[in-house]
Amino acid sequence: MNGDPYEVHDDPYCYENTDVLINRAGLHDQALLDDFELEMLNLRAQEPLPDGDFAPSHYRAVHHHLFQDVYDWAGEYRTVRTGKGGNWFCYPENIEQQINGLFSQLAGAAFLPGATRDEFIDAVTYFLSELNVIHCFREGNGRAQLTFVDMLASRAGHPLNLELIKRETYLPAIIESFSGELARLRAEIAKLYGDA
Repeated sequence: MNGDPYEVHDDPYCYENTDVLINRAGLHDQALLDDFELEMLNLRAQEPLPDGDFAPSHYRAVHHHLFQDVYDWAGEYRTVRTGKGGNWFCYPENIEQQINGLFSQLAGAAFLPGATRDEFIDAVTYFLSELNVIHCFREGNGRAQLTFVDMLASRAGHPLNLELIKRETYLPAIIESFSGELARLRAEIAKLYGDA
């Protein structure tokens, strides 16, 4: 779910004088890289996801699993400042502290079996919006975020149907959540149950 290009200057993750991320296939054309990334993601998504304790290390393992065929740095926190659409994400020097604080919330009752669906949706909407603001990887944040949220939903007993995501409504909702407006994002998550 790339959308607008990222804002990064003198990006060491890209081939020199380009905006194309250095990749394991050696592709220098963005369209070819997009196609390759999608193909590899679809293959990895069919495999079992990494087990874990829903800590930041587990999240990193999920990102690595999904992007290991595409980028050498899959599962590693980014080291550059980046933004999108005029919004700057968490500075890299603050990522670890911010993500550790956010993930400490996952021990709360709303994320565990026994919570109602509405309680879970409320909690995971906030979690997802904050995880997006942190944006801890150079690329692949959206897919990793949704995959991890789906794992959280299954653990809580409220599994999602990610096939119901509609890019044209989800992307504006996640962008709007950047400024703390969560109503549209909550509605998008509720739609993933197919009965909302």
